[in-house]
Amino acid sequence: MDKIIGKIYRVVGPVVEAQEVKDAVMFEMVEVGKDRLVGEIVRLAEDKAFIQVYEDTTSLRAGDNIYSSGLPLFVELGPGLISSIYDGIQRPLEVIREESGYFIQRGVHVFPLARDIRWHFTPLVKEGDRTYGGHIIGQVKETPLITHKIMIPSRVAAGKIKHILPEGDYTLKDTIAIVEKENGEEEKISLFQRWPVRKPRPYKERKVLTNPLITGQRVIDTLFPVAKGGTVGVPGGFGTGKTIIQHQLAKWCDADIIVFVGCGERGNEMTDVLLNFPKLIDPKSGRPLIERTIFIANTSNMPVAAREASIYTGITLAEYYRDMGYNVALMADSTSRWAEALRELSARLEEMPADEGFPAYLPSRLAEFYERAGVVDTLGGEKGSVTVIGSVSPPGGDFSEPVTSHTKRFIRCFWALDKDLANARHYPSINWLDSYSEYLEDIKKWWQDNIDKEWYKLRLEIVELLQKEAKLQQVVKLVGPDVLPDTQRVILEICSIFKNTFLQQNAFDEIDSYTVPKKQALMLKIIVTFYQKTLALIKEGIPLVEIKDLDLYTEIVRMKFKYTNDDIDKLESLLESIDSELAELRI
Repeated sequence: MDKIIGKIYRVVGPVVEAQEVKDAVMFEMVEVGKDRLVGEIVRLAEDKAFIQVYEDTTSLRAGDNIYSSGLPLFVELGPGLISSIYDGIQRPLEVIREESGYFIQRGVHVFPLARDIRWHFTPLVKEGDRTYGGHIIGQVKETPLITHKIMIPSRVAAGKIKHILPEGDYTLKDTIAIVEKENGEEEKISLFQRWPVRKPRPYKERKVLTNPLITGQRVIDTLFPVAKGGTVGVPGGFGTGKTIIQHQLAKWCDADIIVFVGCGERGNEMTDVLLNFPKLIDPKSGRPLIERTIFIANTSNMPVAAREASIYTGITLAEYYRDMGYNVALMADSTSRWAEALRELSARLEEMPADEGFPAYLPSRLAEFYERAGVVDTLGGEKGSVTVIGSVSPPGGDFSEPVTSHTKRFIRCFWALDKDLANARHYPSINWLDSYSEYLEDIKKWWQDNIDKEWYKLRLEIVELLQKEAKLQQVVKLVGPDVLPDTQRVILEICSIFKNTFLQQNAFDEIDSYTVPKKQALMLKIIVTFYQKTLALIKEGIPLVEIKDLDLYTEIVRMKFKYTNDDIDKLESLLESIDSELAELRI
């Protein structure tokens, strides 16, 4: 990277304006100044170029050289990604700490993937076999939980395997295979490849979403589910629990791989994640959760331009593992900080601002990000998915601000966090009146075929009760609950049980932290059945107060803590006992 393509004319924060520019290309990766700071060309005008620099631009001077790379901003994709901690442009933070201390020094250049580690490669094809872009030709055991599939880069045209190494230990620098293309040219294949972060990775076909992403969080799975390959927005003001929800989903959801992007969040929050994740145990395998997790940490004190690139880095890594046939969940915390980085860079570039100073292209950038989610048939014949869960931090909890309102246009699931619920220590603080999911029709068949054929009907009934309860609460605030007849007071009572027993979930309780779908469906059926039977008794003249005195009532209130995920038979017995317990009141 010694070709000089221009010189610095002026520096405005993270934006460098260059002049005397020749042979430059949009979105080309460049190095700036004597320290060779990493940057990206974001605008070209005549002989000038505007470069957003991903490092601190202090001490850059007019007249310093701009060096070309000839490549766009890219990431390295290969064994070693899992368990790694990167910054927004895929610099490995642990390696940098060993080389230069706890803070990233200017001009530090390290490989994202270690070149000296030997990986045990097992070929899956033989010499003479036909091959093509995306074809899986071998595998590496990356961690005890993840088998890394070695793919032919998608840019490589169809051909045949001319040579492939036998099973053994190799580094990323080794040529493991040679592809002879149909035109006679040869292509060397190694254990890793590069991919530009702003370009979606190709696939064969996008599929219809049919399976839910099971999270173990009852308010999500039952009321506002998300499908594998879906998109979710999680808006909420300060202290409403956005990061906690992301952590819970990263730990419990049934995705194969987690990509956690800390975009512009406070350093202490990311420190907490990085310190605690290695201690967490994957509930499915009993292994450390970090063995199927990738971290991208770009905190608020890091360069703002790298924050803008971080979510593209994250989604590209997610797509790479999707192409191996894995279900990947990307947690972006938070997209508001990313949008603020866009706003700052746009202002430095002197672009015309739109709503609240955000650039006019904010909606298109959000669309580009969320549209990279989905379930696909890959080029290699696998089926994989990327689910995107992006938190939003609207100032003052105002959901009408631009980032939240534009995000709602491109997602199909919306978990609105409520400050009043958070203040009341009701977590997850997802407001059941403001939230919604458009995936219900897509995943309804899965729930009915695999868990409970009445699931959809029961869910509709409890949602209707919650809406009735919200209207009754307005009356209660004016005249109190005592003036209501028992037929209406029972709605308040059942909704109170549902909110405290079902919707509220304790992340620190061993039993309550995660609920399997079968237990969720049984808890829902118990509450709805109890309501139906109770309402029938009230219409027969039995007062509500007598029903509340039954031991059955206490059992239902305590069931989330009393019965584990393995006590399905006991919950079924509780469901069956409702009729007999309530029948005693008729005597």
